[in-house]
Amino acid sequence: MPVPAIEITNLTKRYGDTGPLAVDDISLAVEPGSVIGFLGPNGAGKTTTIKILAGLVSATSGSASLGGFDVVHQRAAAMAQFGAVLEGSRNIYWTLSSWQNLIYFGRLKGLRKSAAAARAERLLTDLDLWERRHEKVGGFSRGMQQKVAIAAALIADPAIILLDEPTLGLDVAATRTVKNWIGTLARDEGKTILLTTHQLDVVEELCDRVAVISGGRFVTDLPIGALLSQFRQHDHYEVRTEARADPVALPDGFTAVRGDEDTVITGHVQGGDDLYALIEALRAQGLPLRSLAQVQPNLEEVFLSLVKEPVNG
Repeated sequence: MPVPAIEITNLTKRYGDTGPLAVDDISLAVEPGSVIGFLGPNGAGKTTTIKILAGLVSATSGSASLGGFDVVHQRAAAMAQFGAVLEGSRNIYWTLSSWQNLIYFGRLKGLRKSAAAARAERLLTDLDLWERRHEKVGGFSRGMQQKVAIAAALIADPAIILLDEPTLGLDVAATRTVKNWIGTLARDEGKTILLTTHQLDVVEELCDRVAVISGGRFVTDLPIGALLSQFRQHDHYEVRTEARADPVALPDGFTAVRGDEDTVITGHVQGGDDLYALIEALRAQGLPLRSLAQVQPNLEEVFLSLVKEPVNG
């Protein structure tokens, strides 16, 4: 078995002698080259865990390693394994330009100046920042600052990338750029990525696996397909017909919502006879059937069910 890219064992973090547990005896092993969504409501322990992995916060007990190197006892080797984007652009200097930030972090990670410059040019070009590379980051928009933070995390081409809300503050186009980057890094370059975000469509699109933490403890850790399958309701159907101004007569257990383009009918069926009865009822009213499908859960619905509280944007 390969050495886990990220591994935490019985990790616990309590702030103060009698303070609350931010992280409560959690364990996790992430295979090299995989993308894991690390999800939870605000205050669940996600950022604390990432800070422990990044060497910014000390655990109360337990251990954490990156690329097989313990973040406490083999700190230098562990820190060389990863790049991180922390929520709020806290891993860049606002008084420096984007170019200066990347050269600085590249040199700090041990790159020669020429190698850092070549890598910085590629990153800034791909993230549409090249023309403004000499402007101070403090004058950038929130989205542009986040792009610089992402570039700084990638400057040394790390094997492991820790992304804490990487699309926060980005517009639709910039979010798509970052999503494409994450996909490319995992698919084409074999990077291991730990991603936290409240944009669950991003997780559903990019992640191989999802670990959900609530109250400092894991409530699930499964491949995304297996997680969604657990919440699939095999008797719940959605039928689409053409839009109809007058009410649609339906068998018991079904409801209809009329939209601009079509009417959406949903309900639970006990067996094939119920479904056939619905189709016959629609046929009798002259409503052409456009589609019929089992309703599949999305990750947001699953997440809300697991943590029993709303997603904060």
